[in-house]
Amino acid sequence: MVKLRKLMFVLPNLFTVTSIFCGFYALTLCSGEATPAQLYQAAIAIFFAMFFDGFDGRVARLTRTQSQFGVELDSLADVVSFGVVPAMLAYKWALAPLGLVGIFIAFGYAACGALRLARFNVIAQRSPHGGASAFFVGLPIPFAALGIVSMVLAHYALSHGSQLPATVQVPIAVVVVLLSLLMVSTIPFRTFKHVRPSSVSIGIFVVLCALSVAVSILWHPAFVLVLLFGAYLLMGFGESMLALGRRLSAARVGLPAAAVALEDDDVDEDEDDIDEQDYL
Repeated sequence: MVKLRKLMFVLPNLFTVTSIFCGFYALTLCSGEATPAQLYQAAIAIFFAMFFDGFDGRVARLTRTQSQFGVELDSLADVVSFGVVPAMLAYKWALAPLGLVGIFIAFGYAACGALRLARFNVIAQRSPHGGASAFFVGLPIPFAALGIVSMVLAHYALSHGSQLPATVQVPIAVVVVLLSLLMVSTIPFRTFKHVRPSSVSIGIFVVLCALSVAVSILWHPAFVLVLLFGAYLLMGFGESMLALGRRLSAARVGLPAAAVALEDDDVDEDEDDIDEQDYL
């Protein structure tokens, strides 16, 4: 029984290591003179890495095998699979023709991902409390990687495997820079951990499903990822603007900041408030 319990500690880490393998495989596809088909396959490999990364923490909680080792391993896996590898994918796909500028943009993405993970790991260690937060602080690195992956998949589906046009290289570079800055920002993005079935949540879910089906029929299923990722970004920006508006309104009427902060108590720069091994 004791041996079985020890073996169970390996299970969530196997998911994390599999995520690293997917990232490594994507990196091999991006090396050398990568063809559009290879870059497409690399994007799919990163997407599978997100799948395994999303389940390692859940498996750890189900088996009650959470550990600090698992948290640290997950952070290292995220740096590889969602930091370095998507940066290389973006460079090979769109940034290489920009020369040194493209190299710095790709490096900036990887560096911002590492900074985000390091910052929140330090904050988590200093935190005197736990709990489930309703918000991520800054864009989680797997979601940033999803932004790059969704663009690659959508372009491949639209172009049927042709090279990326030179006219869109600069706009894509701007998007990569934006994703980098969002990772190290303090903009709150919902975790959806506190969402409960209600008329509003069910209505939003139905609308998103309908839009996804419509996009799949009219264009291609690959564009669904672009739609969902864009909706997630807009939600984060919108809620951030609403929170800023509340603070400005409170400042005009002379309310103390603590009164306004009551509505934002769920926004906490504490990675420990997010479920272990989930989207650091």
